[in-house]
Amino acid sequence: MFTLMTYAGPEDTAHVTRTGGVPLVPPGFEWPSCGECGLPMRFIAQLRLDELAEQGPKGSAEGSGTLAVWMCQNDPGMCDEWDPASGGNTARLFPAEAALTAAEPPRGETLVAASAAVAHQQVEAANYDEARGSWAESRGVSPRQVLGAWGGEPSWLQGEEVPECPACEGRMSFAAQLEEGHDHESDLGFGGGGCGYAFFCSPCGEAAFLWQC
Repeated sequence: MFTLMTYAGPEDTAHVTRTGGVPLVPPGFEWPSCGECGLPMRFIAQLRLDELAEQGPKGSAEGSGTLAVWMCQNDPGMCDEWDPASGGNTARLFPAEAALTAAEPPRGETLVAASAAVAHQQVEAANYDEARGSWAESRGVSPRQVLGAWGGEPSWLQGEEVPECPACEGRMSFAAQLEEGHDHESDLGFGGGGCGYAFFCSPCGEAAFLWQC
């Protein structure tokens, strides 16, 4: 069984799982800058981990709060933004009550052109690609309407890259796999046909992100 994340319309500021829009953050938040070029990074997604516990497939790691992801898009491909440790992206775990709308920096490529709220669809299939294709075919829509999948096991494009928690050095828990977006305005920038992978370590309050193409 796969829990697909499907496009549910635009949503810029709500406290829900979505791609794009403006992040909801705790007090004292500072917009992250790229460790390579030094410019503010682009906010690409926020994932409500309570939704993972409720909607994700059996055996998914439970967590609480919101996993938020930023990725440098100031000069795509030049800041190693696919790497979880290069400084070209960052993932943060925020408490569930984090609800302040972040102030967008005055410079840099900081927001995705179009946002996308997420609905959850349970699909029985042998693998993620089959689940994505069969759901889209059954509704007569493009597979791009599938924005990714909650929990379970990642569907790696190049080979396993589960990151270690920088605090405890244990393998991090898998939260979600993200597709590039339902159209060109919502494109998250995974190299054309790539997927992003978000991970977390609840005991340490750490998160990580990477993508493959």
